[in-house]
Amino acid sequence: MARFDNSFDATGIEPAAGYDVLPAGKYVAQIIESEMRVTSNGMGQFLWLMLDILEGPHKGRKVFDQLNLVNQNPTTVEIAQRALSAICHATGKLQVTDSEELHLIPMTIQVTVKPPKNGYGERNAIRYLVPKDGAPSAASAKPQPASAAAAPAAPAKIASAPWNKKA
Repeated sequence: MARFDNSFDATGIEPAAGYDVLPAGKYVAQIIESEMRVTSNGMGQFLWLMLDILEGPHKGRKVFDQLNLVNQNPTTVEIAQRALSAICHATGKLQVTDSEELHLIPMTIQVTVKPPKNGYGERNAIRYLVPKDGAPSAASAKPQPASAAAAPAAPAKIASAPWNKKA
């Protein structure tokens, strides 16, 4: 039980509303928060990311991702490492020891919409687009329909790093 010092009156406060999923397309975004979290079964860890959309009609919206960097399934870990490598390549930070080093660097992401599954509603999935010339993503990229999206290059596999720091 949580007891309030004063009575809480919700009559004059707008209730928080859930986010609708972002439409599929390309967006310029940056990581603004990250931390390692324990999986629900307690057997692994994932890097939780909050990204902020920087341009276009959805500017200021947040989108979330999680990379299962510590998991019993080696394929799951490889997928997470590839996504983290894509983030590193997209931000120009190829060697990092703390996820905070990836914060506040604009990059282009590809957002897709996953259909409802297992009792949950539709959700966004993120792919981090690696620039073809190897330079960090251009912050001037505009959101585009998903049909105009190109598949990102497959980044090299990197060693897992148990980042336990909240950033």
